[in-house]
Amino acid sequence: MLVLNRFVVPPGAQDAFADRAHAALAALAERPGYRSGRLTRALDDPAYWTLVTEWESVGAYRRALGGFDVKVHATPLLSESLDEPSAYETLASAAPGGEVVVTASDRAPEGPRFSAPSGGPGAGNGTPPDPWG
Repeated sequence: MLVLNRFVVPPGAQDAFADRAHAALAALAERPGYRSGRLTRALDDPAYWTLVTEWESVGAYRRALGGFDVKVHATPLLSESLDEPSAYETLASAAPGGEVVVTASDRAPEGPRFSAPSGGPGAGNGTPPDPWG
């Protein structure tokens, strides 16, 4: 599992941000299930930073977030990341010169979308019928 937390950091705050990100990365690295991590900055716009961590599983990542040092050092930093999806499951990978290995999703299969019975209120448009109408 890959976690990408992106940040926009103003020029005057970058040194302090980097120090806080180093502490967050160190706290995360101590947790069971942690595989790797790195702090990166965009080459074409140095205000954009990313904290990238890789985890054994979704559960390992979620349990890591409960650790005391993570709550002290990482959670405040992660709360400043851009409001966008950050956790990704690996669906295919390849080692250098290797074959592509496809992995099944850990997500539960999506069930059918709600659809009202034909002929009833909301039929065919995916909206539930009005129970009072």
